[in-house]
Amino acid sequence: MSAATTTGRPPAISVRDLAIGYGERVLLKDASFDVHRGEILVILGGSGSGKSSLMKNLIGLYRPLAGEMLIDGQSIVTARGDTRAHLQRKLGIMYQSGALFGSLTTLENVRFPLDEFTDLGLAEKNLTARMLLRQVEMAHAESLMPAELSGGMLKRAGIARAMALGADILMLDEPSAGLDPITAANLDRTILSLRANLGFTFVVVTHELTSIFTIADRAVMLDPRSRSIIAEGKPAELRDHSSDPRVRQFFNRQPDAITPKLET
Repeated sequence: MSAATTTGRPPAISVRDLAIGYGERVLLKDASFDVHRGEILVILGGSGSGKSSLMKNLIGLYRPLAGEMLIDGQSIVTARGDTRAHLQRKLGIMYQSGALFGSLTTLENVRFPLDEFTDLGLAEKNLTARMLLRQVEMAHAESLMPAELSGGMLKRAGIARAMALGADILMLDEPSAGLDPITAANLDRTILSLRANLGFTFVVVTHELTSIFTIADRAVMLDPRSRSIIAEGKPAELRDHSSDPRVRQFFNRQPDAITPKLET
């Protein structure tokens, strides 16, 4: 874990007694955890456990059913107006597909947040976008359209755009999904490089075991049946020492037990 976690600053993100869901449908309840500065925290769990919904609540896209979420010690749940906007700018998100605009070039996609939310001149915005593309090894692709990009390139461009407004906490939704093993490994290397060289804090939603063991300082595991956090810790320790069979099954990639059929 990064030394930044021992500086005495409040955690980058603090979640306390959180409940999330839609209407009367509760996906997660009584959730509490911290994300430390300079850390890569992975959120994992089975289908329907609320991983992506948790991320959308963390960035303020949805309002939780109950509980508190703090960004650098300030509540994003109760914040309004300029205070809320300031907190949200600390967070950059890359959605699973990259979510680029198909009618814009790669450079224009990365520049888009600057176009929308800053008064910078075009030359300054282009310079910033090019610098961000270099950080994710995409400088060669600035004039390409999204349809011309590979899956890995789409996600790299999405990460560059997530950094455009100066966010220092990056939220990545399934970054390795749909990628071949080599491309996924290269993306893992980029994530580690951004943390090492620029000090980013990451929250990564994924169920890709290889990536989890490569990049994660800690993991938080959600369970769809109990609608709760059932494990938190270093991935290798959870795999090797957890007392919960659901956790061991996930990390050891074990199938469900086959229930024998009754003879008639």
